[in-house]
Amino acid sequence: MKLRQRLLPEELQLGWMPFYNLGYLLFLFLPALFAWLGERDGYLGPLNLGYTLLSVLVFLPIYFMSYRGHPAVRFAGVLAMGLIGYTLMPHNAFANTYLIYAASFIPYIGMPLSRGVLLMLCQLVVMLLQLMWLGYPLFIFGLTLLISVSAFFGNHFYVQNRHKQAALKLSDDEIRRLAATAERERIGRDLHDLLGHTLSLVALKSELAGKLLDRDLAAARREMDEVSRVARDALSQVRRAVSGIRAAGLAAELASARVLLETDGVALQVGMDEVELDAAAETVLALVLREAVTNIQRHARARQVRVSLQAAEDNGVALLVEDDGRGQPITPGNGVAGMRERLATQGGRLQLTAQAGRGVRLRAWLPGSSSLRAAGLRAPDQPLPQ
Repeated sequence: MKLRQRLLPEELQLGWMPFYNLGYLLFLFLPALFAWLGERDGYLGPLNLGYTLLSVLVFLPIYFMSYRGHPAVRFAGVLAMGLIGYTLMPHNAFANTYLIYAASFIPYIGMPLSRGVLLMLCQLVVMLLQLMWLGYPLFIFGLTLLISVSAFFGNHFYVQNRHKQAALKLSDDEIRRLAATAERERIGRDLHDLLGHTLSLVALKSELAGKLLDRDLAAARREMDEVSRVARDALSQVRRAVSGIRAAGLAAELASARVLLETDGVALQVGMDEVELDAAAETVLALVLREAVTNIQRHARARQVRVSLQAAEDNGVALLVEDDGRGQPITPGNGVAGMRERLATQGGRLQLTAQAGRGVRLRAWLPGSSSLRAAGLRAPDQPLPQ
């Protein structure tokens, strides 16, 4: 494990795949295998085992540096891999393996697609000329071209997807930060208005009670009782103000969901009743919404998604998430177990229904600790149009 950390630090998030990819080096030793089986000549070409082993020793540090280095280092690594292949080719016809490695690393350099394709083709053309000069069969070039192009574009789309996911994460983080900032500003305004009025009233009542002490003790006592009532009422309002009346967590998750889905061309419809949620309930529903939208983006192939928050039975509240996607069978591996566990901590439950070709309907219910405050823009509880 320590060796792995030195070669590929954990922060690169590459896992074991780079080590598995080294298995393709075994193709360099296919001539030795066939020679051992009795096929010593023909299309396999020559084999110098010493040069082949030496090439592997030179290749390995270049390989790992190309994963963790600066784009300029990766570019140099691609050129070095090609050079190793050309150098070994007269001694091993399967040295084309190094050209395939080079092609697979080109997308990681960060150059535009057209330049990456040009670099790959230049390296392959040099190999073609070398094969013709050495008299090797040209099917080696055709095979190398096919695998190199596949590896190049496979990694190109992988890199593009990683960049897209990174951009989405930044967008999500920014949305949550802005939502939190907006909620703090709202609470600040509410507290300013509330406390300004309340403290002014307390000051006036206290001053009046002080003046009445010598003349009318009963009236002074009534004024002090009023001060006490105003203070208790203010305390209650302050608690409500800072408890997240407007469900900032859900607002942030809805904004993140819109970014995530619309980036993939999925329309999002939102219909929310304005509800008062305690912090724990809001957090649970926000996490359920995040998991549901993530599953839709990854698995559903939907065109439309509807999210609504509604009054529900037992004075509770229900979060509905519906899509018009494939409606594939629900599996625990899609985060369903985690959603059920989160809801269970608040006494809630999860209902999932899937219809093949008509999408999935998720209903997360929480009991009466959450109550409907006022009618808002509630979406009707009906399936999406097909």
